[in-house]
Amino acid sequence: MNDFTEKDMEEALQAIASMINRTEKAKFAQDTSQHTLQKNRLKALHIASSLISKRLAGGDAVDCYAEEDLKNALAPITSLISKSEKAQAKLAQGTWQHTMLNNNLKALHIALPLLTKALSEVNAEIK
Repeated sequence: MNDFTEKDMEEALQAIASMINRTEKAKFAQDTSQHTLQKNRLKALHIASSLISKRLAGGDAVDCYAEEDLKNALAPITSLISKSEKAQAKLAQGTWQHTMLNNNLKALHIALPLLTKALSEVNAEIK
C-alpha cells in the first residue's frame, strides 16, 4: 500500500471524483434495483475518496466510518473493478474510454487496500 506516490493518490482522487459525478448524473426510478445499486456505489466511492484524502493528509481513517459502512463499501468497489476490467478489455488502447477506465482502475486499486486496511483497523479496535 505504501507503493503509491502522492501523485498517484491525487490522480486517484480526480478519477474517483469523476466516477462520482458520472454516477450522480444517472437517473433511475426510486425503489428499483438500479437506484439501490447507484446509492450503494456512490456511498462506496465517497468513502474511497475520503480514505484517499485522509491518507494524503497523513490522517487516520479508523474513526471516520462505522464497520458496517466499510464492509458495505467493499462489494461496490470490487464490482467496479471487475466491470471496468471487462469493459476495458473490449476497447482499443488509446481511445478515451480505455484511458478513462485505466485511470478508474488505478484509482480503485488504490482505494481497495485503503478500505480493507481501515476495516481491519476498525475490527481491531472493536476487539
